[in-house]
Amino acid sequence: MTEARGSAGPNGETHARHAPGTPCWVSLMVHGLAATQEFYGSLFGWEFQPGPQQLGPYARALLDGYEVAGIGQLPPDRHLPIAWTPYLASDDVDLTAETVRLCGGTIGVGPLDAAEAGRLAIGSDPAGAVFGIWQAAEHLGTAITGVPGTPAWNELLTFESASVAKFYETVFGYEEEPVVSADFDYVTLHIEGRPVAGIHGVGTALPRDRGPHWITYFEVADTDDAVGRLTDLGGHVLKPPRDSAHGRVATVADPEGARFSLIGSPR
Repeated sequence: MTEARGSAGPNGETHARHAPGTPCWVSLMVHGLAATQEFYGSLFGWEFQPGPQQLGPYARALLDGYEVAGIGQLPPDRHLPIAWTPYLASDDVDLTAETVRLCGGTIGVGPLDAAEAGRLAIGSDPAGAVFGIWQAAEHLGTAITGVPGTPAWNELLTFESASVAKFYETVFGYEEEPVVSADFDYVTLHIEGRPVAGIHGVGTALPRDRGPHWITYFEVADTDDAVGRLTDLGGHVLKPPRDSAHGRVATVADPEGARFSLIGSPR
């Protein structure tokens, strides 16, 4: 089922604004912009067009003419972790950024305008996981979901879910649905009764070199085939394909080390 959102689609359709708190965009900042575009273009079938340049060279990825994600270039002297960053929708990014600070998080970038596209800030939660905040103007965010090559889910990997979930609930107004299990620490975040993201407490299983972080799941037609393509393109498999309740999942990284997951229908 294709769910189209965003500004205008290829045929001039108008799509709805994302509800506050909904993950509405994913963005990646890398050192090799051209090589990264080639990698994801080959993996997901994306094409690229230039986007707002406020943070340096930046391109929007398109799938069948719909915007799905963004990739930008880091300045040569910036040695930040290479990671996909989800942007959470806000009707007032300045107010949301102030609430982040009041609730124990930090704001590292902004709030600032991205030309006529919208207004953004980049922050981190009290455990250190980085996320973006997006107040839409002309650019409403990811314009299509539910088909291969699009973001399917965003999940926070952190030490434990309870205190961090409280932070996101206070800042963005989520309702929580914890998984009641002695050995599985998971909270699903809902907006208007709809699941939009998850928080997975994994304790000491967090990567030592990464700490708490958000990870984006991208939908693929066949997880095993996509993993094969990814390795041929220079990517790395961190957790090989495995069946889950929601589909066949693999955790992978691109050639610069950005982690993400692939999810496809069970075999």
